[in-house]
Amino acid sequence: MFYRESGQLKSSYIADQAMFPIAQDRWFVFGVLALAFLVAPFFINEYWANAILLPFLVYALAALGLNILTGYCGQVSLGTGAFMAVGAYASFKLVGFFPEVNFLIVLALSGVVTAAVGMIFGLPSLRIKGFYLAVATLAAQFFLIWVFNKVGWFYDYNLTGMITVRPIDFFGVRITGPEATPAAKYLFTLTVVCILALSAKNIVRGRIGREWMAIRDMDIAAELIGIRPLRAKLSAFAVSSFYIGVAGALYFSIYLGAVEPVEAFDINQSFYVLFIIIIGGLGSVLGVFLGSAFIVLIPILLKNIMVGGMGFDSGMAGHVEILLMGMLIIFFLIVEPHGLARLWQIAKEKLRLWPFPH
Repeated sequence: MFYRESGQLKSSYIADQAMFPIAQDRWFVFGVLALAFLVAPFFINEYWANAILLPFLVYALAALGLNILTGYCGQVSLGTGAFMAVGAYASFKLVGFFPEVNFLIVLALSGVVTAAVGMIFGLPSLRIKGFYLAVATLAAQFFLIWVFNKVGWFYDYNLTGMITVRPIDFFGVRITGPEATPAAKYLFTLTVVCILALSAKNIVRGRIGREWMAIRDMDIAAELIGIRPLRAKLSAFAVSSFYIGVAGALYFSIYLGAVEPVEAFDINQSFYVLFIIIIGGLGSVLGVFLGSAFIVLIPILLKNIMVGGMGFDSGMAGHVEILLMGMLIIFFLIVEPHGLARLWQIAKEKLRLWPFPH
């Protein structure tokens, strides 16, 4: 009854093709954003920032980048961790070379550097696809991590091989390091993620997004109707890598503060982000946030239940947590292969007809 389009008449094509044509959807999104920007900063603490909110936002942004490539363009990639490393190391070097430059510009340049690297490793997609393309991007994963680990210039010849974030102020507010407040780090990350998510939503709804989806659905037919596979695939790799690079810069600068490439950006990160888009839903901007929430929150919930409520040993709880997470992922893939975003869409369709029978 309360979720109906009745009476919501559209008098123009622009209004009919709006991002949220139903008023209830718009108010729901505005409400969530109001809570995130105006309420959460007053209650956030170190635990909520470092254990829940920052990883949720960073992984959602990385998953959004991978979803652009895999979900919208149909190009499989297993090099997400390496591209995050490119963004992290690019931001580290840029802040060192240009300490006075606004950090938003540093993030944008880190994304541009990652986009260039992503386009280079995306060239094989012009000849191969599917499993073979996944293997090619997997080679990028191992090669880039090896370069960052062996070439001392990237980590300023630190004997430990680690890079540590430098103090960064954003319009007079410290957003990195131990002096930064949880609210400052959270608000900065949230703002960047919201801007990029809005941009991604508009990109995939436009001409270039339609080209990506045509390539994904049937590349030969797309080429026959005039879509250039070279431009479509490389643009998907560029935009995807840009988003992942920005996520990597935030992951290093805001979330962790210090990283070592072999541990922080290994193949597990690539699979972690891949699981997010599979669980959330391929080809869905909303799905990356639902999938990121699932991947970040469920392990914390399981650990609290097992250690705090059931008295499990922390080591045993970790093994059981991995087992249960795997079972949950398999369960969701069997029940709804299109992810949590599809479940949300089904729920809205049922609300439109409630309380009448289907």
